[in-house]
Amino acid sequence: MGYLTLAGAITAEILATTSMKYSDGFSKLWPSLATAAGYLVAFALLAQTLKTVSMGTAYAIWAGAGTAVIAAIGMLFLGEAATAAKVTGVLLVIAGVVVLNLGGAH
Repeated sequence: MGYLTLAGAITAEILATTSMKYSDGFSKLWPSLATAAGYLVAFALLAQTLKTVSMGTAYAIWAGAGTAVIAAIGMLFLGEAATAAKVTGVLLVIAGVVVLNLGGAH
């Protein structure tokens, strides 16, 4: 159940961050409200996750997955450059999460 709530936290964080892009510096009401609501849900679900999943593991997965997906959204849908450095960075983030999970973020 912990990993299911973690998946929800990641999804909410991704939606919140994407909404922030469209809030135009919090000058547009609905994207701004979606950003606030998304982060509230994300942190609430992350807090629930920490009841059953270790903090290091949960946070590594949450931050790494969120970072990787947001970077991919930027490159695939928002016209951000998909440079070799950016793609390598995302792959390193993913590798870091895998290493933490395999090697001891218990």
